[in-house]
Amino acid sequence: MDSFRQKTILVVEDEALIRFTIADTLEDAGYVVLEAGTVLEAVGKLGQHEHIDLVLTDIDMPGGLNGIDLAKMVAECAPKISIIVSSARSHRDLAGLPDVAHRLAKPCTAASLLSTVGSVLKAKERATRQAQRQSA
Repeated sequence: MDSFRQKTILVVEDEALIRFTIADTLEDAGYVVLEAGTVLEAVGKLGQHEHIDLVLTDIDMPGGLNGIDLAKMVAECAPKISIIVSSARSHRDLAGLPDVAHRLAKPCTAASLLSTVGSVLKAKERATRQAQRQSA
């Protein structure tokens, strides 16, 4: 991961107002933001953009696939991408969520969103640097 490049976040949320609010908050903080309203749209964006650093997805999505399905796909097919799953559900209701996925409770404040995103991205950068040192 190039720490000098602006981080790109894919926001996956079917409720447009919530998606726009999250995107605005992240853009104001200096992130590049891509948006998707469905899991299938998100998969398309993942295929079109090679430099996505983080996927922030809601659980409940329209169509046959939900945010847990998306998190599983990203964890399996693109392990370099960090994952945050946003939900108002309890942890018991998130069965099947990959271990690498981080959780963000809904509703959340802008400060909580930015704190979680920042800490997840920093943790990924540290892990990447450590893996590079070990392989050198």
